Amino acid sequence: MKVFRTLCVLLAVIALGRPGHSEDPSKALLQTPPGSVGLRASRLEHIAGAADAAIKAGEVPGAVVLVARHGRIAYLKAFGNRSVQPRTEAMTTDTIFDMSSLTKVMVTLPLVLMLVEDGHLRLEDRVKRYLPDFTGGGKDGITLRHLLTHYSGLPADFDLSKEWFGYPAAMAELYRTKAGSEPGKEFLYSDLNFIALGEVIQSVTGEPLEETARKRIFAPLGMTDTFFRPPASLVGRIAPTEPRKNTLRYLKGTAAPASPDQILRGEVHDPTAWRMGGVAGHAGLFSTARDLAIYSRTLLDQGAYPGGRLLSPLTVRAMTSSQSPRDGEQARGYGWDLDSSYSSPRGDVFSEGYGHTGFTGISLWVHPPTGIFIIVLSNCLHPDGGKDINHLRAVIANIVAAAVVDPE
Repeated sequence: MKVFRTLCVLLAVIALGRPGHSEDPSKALLQTPPGSVGLRASRLEHIAGAADAAIKAGEVPGAVVLVARHGRIAYLKAFGNRSVQPRTEAMTTDTIFDMSSLTKVMVTLPLVLMLVEDGHLRLEDRVKRYLPDFTGGGKDGITLRHLLTHYSGLPADFDLSKEWFGYPAAMAELYRTKAGSEPGKEFLYSDLNFIALGEVIQSVTGEPLEETARKRIFAPLGMTDTFFRPPASLVGRIAPTEPRKNTLRYLKGTAAPASPDQILRGEVHDPTAWRMGGVAGHAGLFSTARDLAIYSRTLLDQGAYPGGRLLSPLTVRAMTSSQSPRDGEQARGYGWDLDSSYSSPRGDVFSEGYGHTGFTGISLWVHPPTGIFIIVLSNCLHPDGGKDINHLRAVIANIVAAAVVDPE
């Protein structure tokens, strides 16, 4: 009987180690003392001073900062307020933020690469293979690779003075848009690149972008606070941005909503994503520091998560390596920023890694050589417009770099 019991225990252990029997991946992201992962707590304490200085200077009303290493959270704190108008609310670590352009690398990028791994897409294919109307105006030679690296030649955004509303109207506008330069020649960060990629995903999968993202990214990883168009029940946890009337400045005052003075809360800030219905390949996602940490840890684990795999190690390596033209001045991976004018979250000390920023005050930098990632979430647009938070992003990265005891 004793042998039988021992055998049962061994079989149970083996079963728990198989894919699909591991613990919920969202619960595996543990918090640990900084020293246990080779970070000096005394150095990380300087983050509070940097955040408080930014709040005092009016750069942000508040922020959430998360620092992790070797798959464990070493620092997670909230500072200031998430709301100052119409009432004051303290910032909390579980605050939900409008992730703006991090939508590109949290949703559109991984889905494109999953479809590549599945054999449904090839990055060297021209976009018109999947979107037949994506022709003319210098667009015929644009490939999926050009879109992912921002070397497509497309303009940064639509002509926002034109009046249109709805997703079909956005696609019609995309197909009318002309490229400003030859594909592969010039770097220009463009929302249109990822709007097009979002439509490619929908064309290939035959289902809405948000549904594919939920099934293939958020649910498997246990990212329970990540979604497009968040439910009304969660509005109390969402960081507000600014009144819709402010975003109409970008639209030259067109398509005015019913309540232009009401501060946005749970409604996408990006004016193009808003006109598209709240879901787009370039913006529209809402998430938290912990959910973004789950995703970031998966990248550092070469695409693996407890119980499964999001992407293959070679795919993760490709998307986080330089994919820009060899003579390009701006180094980009697939979707990710490596070394460019958008690299403020890297700071002045980290010399490698990859990351991305968001217009609403969001940033992520991942540093594989040390196993560190740094998340800074703020709503710098609240309550009345954007401020430059590149200083805060860089200062926090410098503090984290100074905290490293064993660089490995």
